[in-house]
Amino acid sequence: MYGVLMIDIDSTALTPEDVSLIKQAQVGGVILFARNVTNAAQVRTLCDDIRYHNPDILIGVDQEGGRVARLREGFTPLPAMGRLGDLFNQDPNRALSCAYDCGYLMAAEVLAVGIDLSFAPVLDRGGISQVIGDRSFHHEPQAITALATQFMRGMKAAGMATTGKHFPGHGAIAPDSHVSEAIDTRSLDEIINTDMQPFAQTLPWLDALMPAHVIFSQVDNKPAGFSKIWLKDIIRDKIEFDGVLFSDDLSMAGAKAAGNVSARVKAAIGAGCDIALVCNDRVAAHEAAEAAQELPYPNQDRIKTMCGNIPTWQGDLESTCQQFAYWQQAKDNITQTFFETQSSADTSTAPDQSSDPTHYK
Repeated sequence: MYGVLMIDIDSTALTPEDVSLIKQAQVGGVILFARNVTNAAQVRTLCDDIRYHNPDILIGVDQEGGRVARLREGFTPLPAMGRLGDLFNQDPNRALSCAYDCGYLMAAEVLAVGIDLSFAPVLDRGGISQVIGDRSFHHEPQAITALATQFMRGMKAAGMATTGKHFPGHGAIAPDSHVSEAIDTRSLDEIINTDMQPFAQTLPWLDALMPAHVIFSQVDNKPAGFSKIWLKDIIRDKIEFDGVLFSDDLSMAGAKAAGNVSARVKAAIGAGCDIALVCNDRVAAHEAAEAAQELPYPNQDRIKTMCGNIPTWQGDLESTCQQFAYWQQAKDNITQTFFETQSSADTSTAPDQSSDPTHYK
């Protein structure tokens, strides 16, 4: 049975404490971070070991491209999605083709090392947000919709489910909900007609949503991820989305309004989330696992839709990725478009981990 919690682990291999935690009844997922990664073979061994101890578990990662990339050494660098938006302004057809290639390439390499899903794409509008920045495809909802649809088509063609974040949109406010409370004072109508449009318009391609830890004060006094108005009245009833709802990390500052971690988990699940993420706080993870024992299991058929089409490991990343029919072409297209044209001072890979705005998660 898949449980309601997604937690993290300490290092590049499981410790006895990790094993004890992931075997607990309500732990249904593990999210990997940069500290869990040295190279592709090590990640595949780690994922296989996680599944040995708990077969009913989802393994996730944030592999968006650009600054937000946990898998780096030996993996193909991906551009920030904002670079696709820049290309869209100049050559829309080429940008849309590259968006598909990015989605396919990302999904193929993530699946190859045994990870079910990357929490992608970001559907937030570009704007003043400190943490979104060039993680967003564009500032115009129509452009985001076009590019994200192609990106998700690529993901699905490779065998990965999609997760749109951060519903209904984090891009219009400056504060970063990882480290501070974030409040959006706009009306519901304004949010629906602007930031929510990429989510609504890409709904047929979305398998999951991740709500923002943002308080939309004219709608509810709770962050969206704890709000029955957002999760049940709007997501489930108004736009009739029946996919998985993942909470964002409940260790983030924007989630603290709900109380201690046990209260946050219960509030997120009670509001309508299927799976609650508790990351980078081992004491909190144990507390959450204990609190979750009181909660019902999530809809199992719904959760199973997020399981990735993981290929047989062939000994190295390249050989394994060759099992994906379009991987080499996608890799060549993205490398030639975004990386071979860089100056000699900037030819290597994506930016280093220190520039990742979510590295402290």
